[in-house]
Amino acid sequence: MSTELRAAPRHPAELETALWEAVFAGDEYTATTLVQRALDDGVDPESVLLDVIAPVQFKVGEEWAANRMTVAQEHAATAINDRAVAALSLHPAARTTAGRGRITVACVDGEWHALPARLLAEVLRLRGWHVDYLGAQVPVPHLIAHLHRTGPELVALSSSLATRLPTAHATITACQAVGVPVVVGGAAFGPGGRYAELLGADAWAADARSAADRIQRAPLDRPEPGHQPIDDLPHLDDQEYTMVTRTRTSLVRAVMNGLDQSFPAMRQYSDLQRERTAEDVAHIVDFLATALYLDDADLFTGFIAWTAGILTARGVPAHSLPPALGLLAGELKDFPRATRLLRLGSARLAAPSAPSVSARNHP
Repeated sequence: MSTELRAAPRHPAELETALWEAVFAGDEYTATTLVQRALDDGVDPESVLLDVIAPVQFKVGEEWAANRMTVAQEHAATAINDRAVAALSLHPAARTTAGRGRITVACVDGEWHALPARLLAEVLRLRGWHVDYLGAQVPVPHLIAHLHRTGPELVALSSSLATRLPTAHATITACQAVGVPVVVGGAAFGPGGRYAELLGADAWAADARSAADRIQRAPLDRPEPGHQPIDDLPHLDDQEYTMVTRTRTSLVRAVMNGLDQSFPAMRQYSDLQRERTAEDVAHIVDFLATALYLDDADLFTGFIAWTAGILTARGVPAHSLPPALGLLAGELKDFPRATRLLRLGSARLAAPSAPSVSARNHP
């Protein structure tokens, strides 16, 4: 059932409100029609993408994090926003001539949040670039084969999931090894893009507009071959990241078994509750491994606080987190960097300030 569609607003803030109402209602017809009518009325297509659709999608993430949208509603809303982008790309107002050169836009393998990359691809097209948009979860060998075949000026790589940063690092290095510079963006690369430089990216941008501006401002230098990931992260010599990654399944199993013994409430959990708890423990292990890879404690402690906030927003007591961290520390007692991170995570939970829930940290 469509929401009532009045004359399409022209101001981006009003259009954003109207689009949000349609997206929240699951009304694809109204959402796409709003976009088309705005373009008919002369609203700039790039503004519709970045000042209307992008903030609506960010609000979708916030509403999910605050437990005001279910996972199904979040997926449906994202799909409608994607359809709104498609409607814009087909509108006569968005037709441009590609005369600036060729750019590949892709998501890191394992990254399924494709809309930020899609927004960038459309902005670059509007600005006259020939864009190869490869979408979500692009395996490194396939990306490199594409670069060999098409010879783009650069790769724009997107990731929202911090746990994909080790894969992002391998992808950046592989692209540079064939002489193609890499611009990265997305929440995975941290506040201010702190992990972009660490992982050797040629440039970082906070959002699609600044990425397009950076690409347009000056060409990136062709990278020198022969660079290896270990060159950026010498701490990986201690093998802690490798060992935690290799033993992920056994670590989750050990923590679940330990919680059965030390956390009596677990014995009353349903099969579904146990499955969800195992997923939470697996996420903790994944973020621990990523923090070890980057040698960055803030990544892990921030995730622990985020998880506590998410559980609290869903009415689930977060008091199972400290025992889980303690059990992990026992399993990893011979790994000093890992045990330090786990102690810091426990300390973060014990801090008096309430954990914050933000879509920016969506794992």
